[in-house]
Amino acid sequence: MKKSLLGVVLLLFVANAWAEEDERKMVKLPEMMQSHMLANMRNHLETINLVLLQLANGELDKAADTAEQRLGMSSLDKHGAEHLARFMPEGMKKAGTAMHHAASRFALRAQEGEVLPAYKALQDVTAACVACHAAYRIR
Repeated sequence: MKKSLLGVVLLLFVANAWAEEDERKMVKLPEMMQSHMLANMRNHLETINLVLLQLANGELDKAADTAEQRLGMSSLDKHGAEHLARFMPEGMKKAGTAMHHAASRFALRAQEGEVLPAYKALQDVTAACVACHAAYRIR
């Protein structure tokens, strides 16, 4: 009986959280651009996961290269950033640029071979992601 009551309370709590209005700014994108942006963000998340694995394995040079080539300033052409940027509000563009710059700074820290400064620099990458996702949505 106690388990089912706890389940109902938990369900009500979750339902209430879902019912709250999403106050993030809606960014209207053409469907093709929306799909492209979502694919980019999934790729960014996969890249961060790979970088974390490389750091955990002590492969700082690999982590640096992965981050720079897939997230850093060197990656902008691969992501079609120029095409997407024209649809973004200024704050969203700034958050994206901050993320790419942070990834390049992370790559430099990782190349130095010190794990803790590299992790701190990687946190700057994810902080840019969190800030953007907290402020904007595309669906």
